[in-house]
Amino acid sequence: MANQQDWDTSLGEQKKQPALRVGPIFGVLPYDGYRNPLTRSSTTSRVSMAIATPATGGQRKVYHFDGQREMAVALEAVLSPELYKLEVQLPPISYRGRNGKLRSHSFDLRITFRDGFRRAVFVRNGRSLARPETQAEIEAIFEATPKSFADDKVVVNGDQYTRGYRDNLLRVWEASKAADPDVDAYVLDRARSTTFWLMKDLIARCDLPSGKTFDAILRLIGQGLLGANWHAVIWPHSRIWLA
Repeated sequence: MANQQDWDTSLGEQKKQPALRVGPIFGVLPYDGYRNPLTRSSTTSRVSMAIATPATGGQRKVYHFDGQREMAVALEAVLSPELYKLEVQLPPISYRGRNGKLRSHSFDLRITFRDGFRRAVFVRNGRSLARPETQAEIEAIFEATPKSFADDKVVVNGDQYTRGYRDNLLRVWEASKAADPDVDAYVLDRARSTTFWLMKDLIARCDLPSGKTFDAILRLIGQGLLGANWHAVIWPHSRIWLA
């Protein structure tokens, strides 16, 4: 009988697996990005979500993200009342690299606002953005991006989306899926007409079930009407204020 320390628990060299494909989901629009990023990775957590936007008529649609930072940028955009359409894994843009060779880049997201303005988003971590070669790459990509693709291009440092920030974005997004404008207006009015320091103080000043008030406060924070520290867990003992 083999000793436990003699067991070989390694899987050996593994063949590269194809990207995971999400099958049809009843009532949910399928993923339509240019490429599928759901491949195995030892450094990045791939994310797949079903998100509704005005462009889909409020129907949920599957979106795949390269990582949690890209997901956070998307959720932050979705929470904006100005957002109309969200696109991810865009068709590649061809550009000349520093060595003159032709290369390609797929923007992480493209956001279309209600007025039709389109913004392409380049997400990268802070360490990479600090490198001169990355800055040169971004400059070349932006110069090669035609006006027909986007009205402007922005760079987002993914490091600003800490774990606490991402968790709060998910909580606010979940609360926003059950929108209740009347309740939100009532809670905002109480916030403007009473004094409070912590979230639980404002909850106590509202004549509503605490859970319903809590979700309304989260939605108001997401809309920028109430302020909170996004990098710490937002809960009843959090400091909040009128923004």
